[in-house]
Amino acid sequence: MTTVSDLPTLTDTLRDLNVDDDDLSGRDAFNAMRTILTLRNLIDHHAAHLVATLDRLGVATTHGRTTRELLIVMGYAPAVAARLIRIAGSTTTLPTLHAHAADGAIPAEHIDAITTGITHIAQRSPQPVDSEARYTQVSDLLGHYFSGATPAQIAHRAKQLGNDLAATTAGGLPAGEDRTLNTLTHHEDHGRLHIRADLDTEVGEKLQAALEHFGAPRPEPDGSPDARSTARRHADALETVLDLAARGDTTTSTPRPQVLITVPAERPTTATLQFMGSLTETTLQQLSCDATVTTVIIDDQQVPLQLSKNDRFFTGHLRTALYIRDQCCIKCGAPAARSHGHHIQHWAHNGTTVLDNGCLLCPSCHADIHHNGWDVIIGTDNHPWLIPPATVDPQRTPLPAYNRRTLTLDNLPTAA
Repeated sequence: MTTVSDLPTLTDTLRDLNVDDDDLSGRDAFNAMRTILTLRNLIDHHAAHLVATLDRLGVATTHGRTTRELLIVMGYAPAVAARLIRIAGSTTTLPTLHAHAADGAIPAEHIDAITTGITHIAQRSPQPVDSEARYTQVSDLLGHYFSGATPAQIAHRAKQLGNDLAATTAGGLPAGEDRTLNTLTHHEDHGRLHIRADLDTEVGEKLQAALEHFGAPRPEPDGSPDARSTARRHADALETVLDLAARGDTTTSTPRPQVLITVPAERPTTATLQFMGSLTETTLQQLSCDATVTTVIIDDQQVPLQLSKNDRFFTGHLRTALYIRDQCCIKCGAPAARSHGHHIQHWAHNGTTVLDNGCLLCPSCHADIHHNGWDVIIGTDNHPWLIPPATVDPQRTPLPAYNRRTLTLDNLPTAA
């Protein structure tokens, strides 16, 4: 019998394997690939059992680590380490599954999907699942694998079995109604935030309803259809939800600070956000308008020199005045309650927080003003006018605010 001590010899044999033989036929290459797959499956199977042994012997604990941390230090990717640990934990409870794995018949990804699926099914039942029922469930999921199902399809089948169990068991809880399964994870990557959520039916319905409501298409200033994709509209809707949450119940009040910006006094162009890192000067100007931001100026020793003043916000009475005059986002017509107060002459450029230097812009249009070449002026009629970039209108003809586009231009004073 081959033992662990023979592994170096097996390793050398694989190192010396020549798979680039010019005389290899297509059938030979295909059969060799199938054999390699079987070897890979066997290696992953033995790796999971060795993980169980490492855990039983407390090897990681003696070094002040978890088994997962030990595997990562050894060179396993975090996702692979987590998968091996899940499989290792099922070696005694799912003997039928591991008998197939010991033959090299099933890849580790499918073994993991079945293991995770069985755990999910058990969570749907208020009572422990007996061995006979578990065997039936494993056989069902194995049947799906051998019929060609992917790991994702196996997971979907497990959810179906779990819901069936919940429906036929007193006190059973369908996955869609189990809040304990809710998760929301996020990570930052090169200045972008990636979000992944797994939500129960109620929370999921609330989120989708909010995205549909706040992300409804709205016309462009010239009356053409909304150019944003559905994904972009939903991202804008999420920002609107965050802005509304920051303002609480009173939409005309000053937003509660929820974003912290640190600005070096000697190098203001290197401003950073608390969680997302560096940002451009243009974005800094946009956030300085009406977002829920606290700006901290620091010296070269990281000592705060001053905090931003609240008088840069369009507070209650000014916001009410903006609501009365503009009625909505001046560019797209989004409701006033979803709009920011925008400084026409930027606060960062000594613009003052007064009615004649402000207007209402929804988050998406606010970004257009700061990043995409749109300008705003106050006309002789004391209302804001939009000036499109040359890429939109080479003549850059001023457009009236959204709430005044129902009037004819002949009935309005000229913009300037």
